Amino acid sequence: MKLVETIMRTAPVIPVLVIEDVAHAIPVARALVAGGLRVLEVTLRTAAALDVIRAMKTVDGAIVGAGTVNNPDDLSRAIDAGSEFIVSPGLTKPLGKAAVASGIPFLPGTATAGDIMRGMDLGLTHFKFFPASTSGGLPALKALAGPFHQCLFCPTGGITVATAPEWLAFDKVLCVGGSWVVPKGVPDEAAIEAAARAAVALRS
Repeated sequence: MKLVETIMRTAPVIPVLVIEDVAHAIPVARALVAGGLRVLEVTLRTAAALDVIRAMKTVDGAIVGAGTVNNPDDLSRAIDAGSEFIVSPGLTKPLGKAAVASGIPFLPGTATAGDIMRGMDLGLTHFKFFPASTSGGLPALKALAGPFHQCLFCPTGGITVATAPEWLAFDKVLCVGGSWVVPKGVPDEAAIEAAARAAVALRS
């Protein structure tokens, strides 16, 4: 089994994290891991993101990766910060080639047949489907999964605790990405742990 697939199968939900303050990193990671969500995607949307990755990696059990990786420079910075996997919103040839060459588990964003074919040309078979809810939703993903039967997906974008079970019931979906687990602002560890436990239970 490919390492990226192992990561995708670790839990049914990958929290998509936008963290402004590095002081929040360890409490958030600690609560998520305690609740059973070990795979943490830290988006490179804030100035603190790389330091957040470094801090979260000190939490026992956390598997920390970078999201919103848009180009080879982002990729290099994310790897230098200790990212264990990479997620991108889309797939370009320069980023794809650099990610594959690095050997890091890579989950590129796709929304169309052309995106998936570009990834398969690079030897990839595991993809993020993004933005999931506005790219045709589950019917679109099921249609794409027909000709690309060997591919597996992590839908992300507009998915909620209410809609996640429907996505997870599709056998080509290994996990979903979700931002609902961790609200913005000062982290409430008990609330985050409870939300993580509820997320883990979505596939039980």
